[in-house]
Amino acid sequence: MDKAAIILAGGVGKRMCSKTPKQFLKTSKDDFPILISTLKKFSSIKKITLVLPKDYVEYWKLLCKKHKFIQPHKIVEGGKNRFYSVKNGLKTVNNNCIVAIHDGVRPFVSKELIDKIYTQAKKTPEFGIVPYISLKDSIREIIDSNSSISRERNKFILIQTPQCFYAKNLKLAYSQKFRKEFTDDASVFEAFGKKIKIIEGEECNIKITTKNDLN
Repeated sequence: MDKAAIILAGGVGKRMCSKTPKQFLKTSKDDFPILISTLKKFSSIKKITLVLPKDYVEYWKLLCKKHKFIQPHKIVEGGKNRFYSVKNGLKTVNNNCIVAIHDGVRPFVSKELIDKIYTQAKKTPEFGIVPYISLKDSIREIIDSNSSISRERNKFILIQTPQCFYAKNLKLAYSQKFRKEFTDDASVFEAFGKKIKIIEGEECNIKITTKNDLN
């Protein structure tokens, strides 16, 4: 079965407090912009769709030229939020393939984890495959502005990307109307009545969000 990937970089990263969207910045660990480093991790995938903000498509092309980045990929414009950006990306994907959706600002994901997720998706095509890591800190649930309650951390996990699906099933899930609880592809897939299988992710697979993450 063919493999495809949709790399999401359609936002402008307001929490980074930078004039340049975070996906185009560099970390201290790399000589390339974050987004180039991320795409390189998917070099074995021949069908890659990159979702970008409309106003930064030409800027991205200049970055690619500057860094001599020639890895093939198709560019589509992002939507008003993640849900619609994924929908735009899915229009470029064949129904009969396995598609991975990955945050463009997770440049440290290993090729081994990517391979593992595709392999599991091929074995269980009716499931969505989602990587996770365990919580280390104690957690509390906020009740209201004046109170909170302790919760057992072993019952909770942190979810990462890439999240992998049989494309036809994911497209059907994205035919739903947007709801605010749709924070990732797994939540959309699950709301459509489909099941999620979790596999162990990687501590290093962080999402670059603030300036501290660049160090």
